[in-house]
Amino acid sequence: MNQNHAKRDLRRLLDEAREAMLWKLAGLTEYDARRPVTPTGTNLLGLVKHVTAVEIAYLGYAFGRPYPEQLDWIGPEAEPNADMWATEAESREEIVSRYRRVWAHSDTTLDECALDAVGHVPWWPTDRATVTLHQVLAHVVAEVHRHAGHADLVRELLDGGVGRLPGQEDVAAGSAEWWSAYHARLVEVAEGFRQR
Repeated sequence: MNQNHAKRDLRRLLDEAREAMLWKLAGLTEYDARRPVTPTGTNLLGLVKHVTAVEIAYLGYAFGRPYPEQLDWIGPEAEPNADMWATEAESREEIVSRYRRVWAHSDTTLDECALDAVGHVPWWPTDRATVTLHQVLAHVVAEVHRHAGHADLVRELLDGGVGRLPGQEDVAAGSAEWWSAYHARLVEVAEGFRQR
């Protein structure tokens, strides 16, 4: 496979994960978009902010293209987990708009650099800090897809919404009653192992 095909395929996968991240926000109230649903505070707007920071770091900074907007929730001076939640001052529209601007910034890096272009990831161990765009792009694709999976689970916990993208639910068809019975069956099987 030549570099153009590899880059095209990786970009398509990245775009799919980006769109999935934002689709998970569709139709939610501000409350639900921000609501933490795990003991560690995982929430949908926080996941979007986090993947925004991922792209800024790996597809910008690592290739000598710092993102032009100053963001106080990124960097060594930021409070812990500042990129994992939306403050009272941040609107959903602002977070989504920023993520789309970061996509454009990242896409410029992808347009201007070949897959064998060399970059530097100073927060990685020294023996792995010198990287190629191919390595970094694969890392970012994996990272954004990982967080899109988290967003799948958060959305299901919020309102039962499932699926990867509109029209691609990726789950068996079934009524609410079917899913309830299915869930009860899995609980029963798991309970059988509690005593073992």
